[in-house]
Amino acid sequence: MTDGNGKAVLLVEDNPANLELATDLLEMAGWRVVPAPTAEAALDLAARAPFDLILMDVRLPGIDGLEAARRLKQNPRTAGIPVAALTAQAMPGDREAALAAGCVGDIAKPIDTRRFAQTVAAVLGPEGK
Repeated sequence: MTDGNGKAVLLVEDNPANLELATDLLEMAGWRVVPAPTAEAALDLAARAPFDLILMDVRLPGIDGLEAARRLKQNPRTAGIPVAALTAQAMPGDREAALAAGCVGDIAKPIDTRRFAQTVAAVLGPEGK
């Protein structure tokens, strides 16, 4: 099954195991994955190259993922790129905080290996597939 159809995703994840797992799952589904270990690296990459989606870990060293999402939405070069929060947080209000930061949705961790690629494609909606 290929949900990505060659679309480019910027994967912002500081945990090497999560980064490797998510990258493998997305690439098997047809996504082209560019990794970024920090929000700072993601902001730089997003401003220099086109991406169809940014998957943003919420808890990152330095600038956190929600602040990075806000900055992406404030930059005219990156404002149109959909950002989805990757989060292990399941507290009341966390989804709302991600949406308020400009994210189009959130994806829970730990990653469900059977559904991750489909969940990522669903975040983009029918027009993004």
